[in-house]
Amino acid sequence: MTDSPALVIRPATEADLPAIVAMLADDPLGATRECPDDLTPYRTALERLIGDPNQHVVVAVRAGRVMGTLQLTIVPGLSRKGATRAIVEGVRVHADERGSGLGTRFIEWAIEKSRAENCALVQLTSDVTRTDAHRFYERVGFTASHVGFKLQL
Repeated sequence: MTDSPALVIRPATEADLPAIVAMLADDPLGATRECPDDLTPYRTALERLIGDPNQHVVVAVRAGRVMGTLQLTIVPGLSRKGATRAIVEGVRVHADERGSGLGTRFIEWAIEKSRAENCALVQLTSDVTRTDAHRFYERVGFTASHVGFKLQL
């Protein structure tokens, strides 16, 4: 999964968790819901994700440093004539890499992987406050076609 000698997109490992969680916490929303000081729940979650063939948690590594992460979930379904879809979650690019093209390369990877998994569509949600992210997703081909709803449990 190499884009160039300088950038590698590969499956995440437990050793990547400190960098991943730091990126998840590095924004106003993440700062209120993530806890980089205790990696225990993240280790448990990563173990579950690694054990599920429909889950792909990846990191982008440049010069030995984790610079981004995303999760791609493959979901079989009945709608759309039994279509399988891909859901992109938890996209984060390290502050030092924003504007470098890494986000675009990540989304391209997710789309390529979704095609390889015979998905009919790729979907994602983005918090309404993330207007920069919305512009980015539209620029790489996504359309804001639906309204999303969440119920906190």
